[in-house]
Amino acid sequence: MSTYYSWLKNLFLDVVHNEQMAVLFSAIVVLFSIAAISGIFHLILRSALRGVFSRIVKRTRFEWDDILFKNRVFNVLAHIAPVLIIRWAANFAGNDIGWMAGALLGIAKIYLIIVLIAVFNRLLSSSLDIYQTYPFSKARPIKGYIQLMKLLLYFIGGIFLVSVLISKSPGRLFTGLGAMAAVLLFVFKDAILGFIASIQLAANKMVKPGDWISLPSYNADGTVEDISLTSVKVQNWDKTITTIPTYALVSGSMTNWIGMEESGGRRIKRSINIDMTTVRFADTELLEHLREFSLIREYVERKEKEIKEYNQAKQLDDRDYVSGRKQTNLGIFRKYLEAYLHNHPMVHDEMTFLIRHLQPTEKGIPVEIYVFSKDQRWANYEELQADIFDHILAVLPEFGLRVFQNPSGEDFRNLKQVNNNEA
Repeated sequence: MSTYYSWLKNLFLDVVHNEQMAVLFSAIVVLFSIAAISGIFHLILRSALRGVFSRIVKRTRFEWDDILFKNRVFNVLAHIAPVLIIRWAANFAGNDIGWMAGALLGIAKIYLIIVLIAVFNRLLSSSLDIYQTYPFSKARPIKGYIQLMKLLLYFIGGIFLVSVLISKSPGRLFTGLGAMAAVLLFVFKDAILGFIASIQLAANKMVKPGDWISLPSYNADGTVEDISLTSVKVQNWDKTITTIPTYALVSGSMTNWIGMEESGGRRIKRSINIDMTTVRFADTELLEHLREFSLIREYVERKEKEIKEYNQAKQLDDRDYVSGRKQTNLGIFRKYLEAYLHNHPMVHDEMTFLIRHLQPTEKGIPVEIYVFSKDQRWANYEELQADIFDHILAVLPEFGLRVFQNPSGEDFRNLKQVNNNEA
C-alpha cells in the first residue's frame, strides 16, 4: 500500500506542484481504497463462510449448529478481514503523515474489540437458545445469567475501548474503578439485586416461565411469560401485561399455584350461612319426607334405627328430646351434602374432603364445603362451584332450613303492609 501511495503522491505532485496538497490528496484516495478493499474482502469472506457453514449445518443432525447459523455467529467473523487489511495498510504514508499510522492502528483495535463483543454476544444468545431446547430448561431458566454475562461483556468491552481512545492500559482503568465502586453499585443496583434473586429463584425452584403466580402488591395474577435479569413479565388473566422487578419475587409475598396444578385438584372452600332459628329436631313428618330422596334414604333409616335402639336401651321415651338422642334437620343436611358431593363426578374423592360447621356469628351458622375439583381450568372450576351452590340453595327448604340474609327494602315494605292491614 505504501508503493501505491508513493505513486499517487508523484502523480498529484506533477499536477498541483505542491507537496502538501499532493500528500493530502494521496492520503484521501488511499483511505477510500482501504475502505473499499476492506468492504470487498468482508463481503467475499462472509459469502464464503456462509456457504461453507450452511453445507456443514445441513449435513449434521445436531441442533446447536443450526442455532449458531440462525444467529449469524459465523457472519460476524467476516469482519476480521477489514481489521487485518487496516492493520496491514496502517503505515502507508510513512513519515509524510506521522500520526496516520497510529490513528489507523487505533481504528483497527477498536474495530477488533467491537467484532469480539459482537461474536461473544451472539454466542451467549445462541447458548441460551440451545439451552432452551432441553426439557429441564423450563424448570431452571438461565436468561438472567445470560443477561448478566452480556452486561459484563459490554462493561469489559467498554473499558478496552476507552483504553484505546485515551491510550492508557486497561489495567489502570480497572484499578481506578475501585474508587467508583459506590457509584457503580448505585448504577447497577437493579442488575445486582436481580442477579441474586435469579439465583434464589433457580436454586429453590420458586417460579419458572409458565407458572401461575399471584402478587397482590403489583396487581399481578396470571402466567409468567418471561424471567430476565431485572424484570419478570406476567400476563394477567385479563390479557394485560404486568412487569415486576425480579427481586420482588423473593423480597415480597408471592403465591405460586403450580402445586395446585401438579396435585390434580383445585380447592373449593366456600360456606353458606344457615339461619339458626330454622335448626330443629327432625320430626316424623320430616323424616318421612327425606326418605323419598335416594341419596339420603339409607342414612336416615340407619341413623333412626341406631337412635331408637339407644333410647330403648336407656329406657327413654321418644318424646324426651332433651335426655335422648334425636336427629336434627341440619345434621341430616350435612350428611346429604357429603353424599351429594361424593357422588359428584367432578369432585375429587382422594383429596381432602370436609363438610363442617364454623363458628356461629350474628349472620347465622356457616356450613363450609372444603373439597377439591378435578378440573383445574378456571372457567370450569367456577362453573362447578356455581352448580354446587345453586343446588344447595334450591334444596335447603326440603330440610326445613333457610339461608340467613339481612332484611331488604322489600322485606320492610311487606312488614309495613302487614301492619297496616292488621290496623
